[in-house]
Amino acid sequence: MLRIEARSDKALTELVPEMAQLRIRVFREWPYLYEGSLDYERGYMSRFIEAPNHIAICAFDGESLVGVATASPLVHQHDEFAAPFIKAGCKPDEIFYFGESVLLANYRGQGVGHSFFDGREAHAKVLGYEKTAFCGVVRPDDHPLKSPEIRPLDGFWRKRGYEKLDGLIAHFAWQDIGEDDESEKPMQYWGKGFRIK
Repeated sequence: MLRIEARSDKALTELVPEMAQLRIRVFREWPYLYEGSLDYERGYMSRFIEAPNHIAICAFDGESLVGVATASPLVHQHDEFAAPFIKAGCKPDEIFYFGESVLLANYRGQGVGHSFFDGREAHAKVLGYEKTAFCGVVRPDDHPLKSPEIRPLDGFWRKRGYEKLDGLIAHFAWQDIGEDDESEKPMQYWGKGFRIK
């Protein structure tokens, strides 16, 4: 029986080692193909926890962390995350940003993804945000590491009320599995509550 909990601050700090391992494990999969390190991930999560009004929706199987979805105000993210919104004329201080969602494969299809969105959207609403956004990596359909069974999440996101924010694309670099160095990837933003012309 899966248990969903919203955590922040000290209660979340206790989970940093588990979150770091979980992120590396899940992000090695399609579409991120991320060759990560525990040191980087621990540092990344520690910085996230320092952001005011952050939240993480955590999924547990017993005492084991099997999934987590993060969120915080966009103004507390790295400047690169806000840059496309500023260029489009949006105010970063009006946007609540949904960070990564990671869930072990054998727990998918049980409604956890909806719980991740429900929890983050509820937190954003309590804080007075009407706009929520996230981004996802864009990979070519003919990528050699893409399995034919892989289905995009676009339909799920649209059912949640999100739409692609045309023209809002950021670029971030990381090392793919099998790469010797980092390479830049495009990240498409999706949002709810936006009216971008």
